[in-house]
Amino acid sequence: MKAFVVKKYGKNEKLHLDKIPIPVVKENEVLIEVHSAGVNVLDAKIKDGEFKLLLPYKTPFVAGHDVAGVVTSAGVGVSRFRVGDEVYARPANHHIGTFAEYIAVPENDVAFKPKVLSMEAAAAVPLVALTAWQALVERADLKKGQKVFIQAGSGGVGTIAIQLAKHLGAIVATTTGTSNVEWVRALGADVVIDYKKENFETILHDYDVVLHSQDAATLEKSLQVLKPGGKLISISGPPDPAFATEIGLGWPLKFVMSLLSFKARKKAKQRSIDYSFLFMRAEGSQLGEITVLIDAGIIHPVVDRIFPFEQTAEALSYVEKGQAKGKVVIKVR
Repeated sequence: MKAFVVKKYGKNEKLHLDKIPIPVVKENEVLIEVHSAGVNVLDAKIKDGEFKLLLPYKTPFVAGHDVAGVVTSAGVGVSRFRVGDEVYARPANHHIGTFAEYIAVPENDVAFKPKVLSMEAAAAVPLVALTAWQALVERADLKKGQKVFIQAGSGGVGTIAIQLAKHLGAIVATTTGTSNVEWVRALGADVVIDYKKENFETILHDYDVVLHSQDAATLEKSLQVLKPGGKLISISGPPDPAFATEIGLGWPLKFVMSLLSFKARKKAKQRSIDYSFLFMRAEGSQLGEITVLIDAGIIHPVVDRIFPFEQTAEALSYVEKGQAKGKVVIKVR
């Protein structure tokens, strides 16, 4: 089969189109014929080597974290899916490789594709929707009437998180560029701040939750908008010791993460704010709950551009520029 492979880590390295064997499914895996694959900033960061400490993939490896397609075979231990089922997934770490014609995925990472979505739209969902779900539902336990500040409302995570937060009954604030203000407001945001003209930290006050996806300076400003007892959940770092424990890292890496997050955790503690780092995990059951919301018309994925499979490297470069509205998708077949 054809697949786009990371042969060497580095910011200037490109994905390489290679021919490799079709994966052989294990007992609890399904083989998915890939129809579409979502492209994420995470794909670029892994290629660049930014996550080698946490996810030490041995090169060469196939890139890609989002898939929508059709089950073509199943391991003997698979009980929920059959050949011909239309599915989607964010494969677990160390099982990635969606920039390919086929991928073997553990059954527990997979969910049935929303009936109302095309394969291209479905491929835009898993990673960003699971990130939003695990941040707002699982970690923040967001309640009706609470106020949440979701940064970068026009991005992949932001577009889904705004819709999910509104479904949960929250009051939603977000940031975006001038050209996207009304577009983001239409997604459901109650307060939209044009970051090119306004400073959010002077406008927002007494918020319950911040979903942080930007840089360290923005994190420090975000602490100012939270009320005591509020929660800042970061998906962009710095990673904290609790995360190191969660993924089973040894004490040397726990110590490194403690140092990396010391400043953020100290400033949060001074304001009686709970700081935590979230690195989303694959979870087919949660993706199934998201499917229900999509089929009910509550959440609508946003697709910025669709690239042909042969232009996967170009699609990744486009995502790295950070200007996409919603998600970028590759059409494999």
